[in-house]
Amino acid sequence: MRRLLLTAKLMRKTSQKIHPPKRTAASRHAARRPARSVGPRRVILFNKPFDVLPQFSDDAGRRTLKDFIPVSDVYAAGRLDRDSEGLMLLTNDGALQAQLTQPGRRTGKIYFVQVEGVPQESDLSRLRSGVELNDGITLPAGIEAVSEPEWLWPRTPPVRERKTIPTSWLKITLYEGRNRQVRRMTAHIGFPTLRLIRFALGEHQLNGLAPGEWRDISAEFQ
Repeated sequence: MRRLLLTAKLMRKTSQKIHPPKRTAASRHAARRPARSVGPRRVILFNKPFDVLPQFSDDAGRRTLKDFIPVSDVYAAGRLDRDSEGLMLLTNDGALQAQLTQPGRRTGKIYFVQVEGVPQESDLSRLRSGVELNDGITLPAGIEAVSEPEWLWPRTPPVRERKTIPTSWLKITLYEGRNRQVRRMTAHIGFPTLRLIRFALGEHQLNGLAPGEWRDISAEFQ
């Protein structure tokens, strides 16, 4: 009798258990990525001035992309630090963002860099072959000693230079995008970066854009 009572209770509990509906692969995908309307592809080139954050909002009230670009729903393909200047590409096209930023794509990024001191060829060859940073060895990079660019604009505020120490310019081409990589590379060989300007990202270049100006090149991708 006792065994029959226990069996009856177990059957009642089982019959009262609520089984959630089985989720299909489609329903799981929808939960992860809510559907949203997709507008036309937008691609914008921007010459970011010094002391501007590479984002559209900031709780501390600092200058951001929103102070210059009245376009919504575009995002930077790769960052450019607040204390760096030059080319940014903004888009709503995720595939284009991936093409320009994923390490496996090896998209070339060209920087003109003012450093403190005068590196010798032996110093530059170390950067070309890769140097050991705290996050691993850098990929081989293109490194050239160059004159100050003719298109260079004055920076506000100006770079603080020491009268007793000369400065020089390098053209650096990277194929990866680690955090503050150029600055860490030049510091590693003993020549701190004073000014850093990104000139090109893949096939896209500044092409006469003044600091704070932007150009819509969406038509090139239609």
